[in-house]
Amino acid sequence: MSKHGKVLVAMSGGIDSTVAALMLHEQGYEVIGITMKTWDYASSGGSKKETGCCNIDSFNDARAAAVHHGFPHYILDIRDEFGGFVVENFIDEYLAGRTPNPCVMCNTHIKWRALLKRADALQCDFIATGHYAKSREENGRFIVSKAIDETKDQSYVLWGLQQDLLSRTMLPLGGFRKTEIRQMAHDFGYPELAKKAESYEICFVPDNDYRGFLKRNVDGLETRVNGGNFIDSTGKILGKHKGYPFYTIGQRKGLDITMGKPVFVTAIDPEKNTVTLGEEMELLKKEMIVGKLNYIKYPGIDDEFEATVKIRYKDAGTTGMLHNHPSGIQVSFYEDAKGIAPGQSAVFYEGEDVVAGGIIQRT
Repeated sequence: MSKHGKVLVAMSGGIDSTVAALMLHEQGYEVIGITMKTWDYASSGGSKKETGCCNIDSFNDARAAAVHHGFPHYILDIRDEFGGFVVENFIDEYLAGRTPNPCVMCNTHIKWRALLKRADALQCDFIATGHYAKSREENGRFIVSKAIDETKDQSYVLWGLQQDLLSRTMLPLGGFRKTEIRQMAHDFGYPELAKKAESYEICFVPDNDYRGFLKRNVDGLETRVNGGNFIDSTGKILGKHKGYPFYTIGQRKGLDITMGKPVFVTAIDPEKNTVTLGEEMELLKKEMIVGKLNYIKYPGIDDEFEATVKIRYKDAGTTGMLHNHPSGIQVSFYEDAKGIAPGQSAVFYEGEDVVAGGIIQRT
């Protein structure tokens, strides 16, 4: 029995989770590796083979690393749980005219709970992942904060983790830069892993064609939504679109309409099957409402709380004032924020720390 404790490490077979597991093993923790199978992509009729967490080669890579370093490894099949929530939410959100973030939904509702359940069964003290973020305990709260390497920081996708999950979570990569992790992979004897390409696709849409995924998985979708109108902000009809679920706020390319100037998707109305187009300035907003909140640093906030707000994963953040609202939080930005998309996550930061996060409801 390790004096440091027993930790269940989520291992995808990629460089980050593998190095996280080996790092903890080297530090003296009793490590158990686990690889989660979330999706059988072949069943959805896609044109590309399984990737990332669903790739049999990745399963083998994770198992090989565990066996080589002398700790157990298991495969956990969560396809039913994953498909029943994450994929259905993904489809439902697009059909509601919103832009979902399935990675956040998976972390919040499926992956961490599945890990914790198996950790309890295996009598593990902690769970760990290869996410680039930090965690700590302060004033009785378990807090997520940005990684040292801001180019890889993943704190944005962890806003939904509740306190009981964070109290058991270790994030060993948060204090390192990606270059250092690549060097560690070399040092651990995995030079090929250090060169392994990273996957940025949604795991169940590895060909990156979410429109094709919707067509394959929603019966009669094209018949139901094809032929709606492109309109401008006054309601003037500009042309026909191919179906409102196939467009996202801020989209410019692939509109297949000539306006004589650059135009962007500024609004989507599923009830009327309309997609509003406008100039770039029409994407600028000063306010939004965020609901389905999870508080991390504090159990709540004062009615006026200044924060840096990220409205997408790679967003640099915009400063604004947060106000309590019947639907959650109203954000009043000091400067215009561009391309706010209902359905996406909004994450509120105080310095490096995640204060809270939620789902954008409307502007």
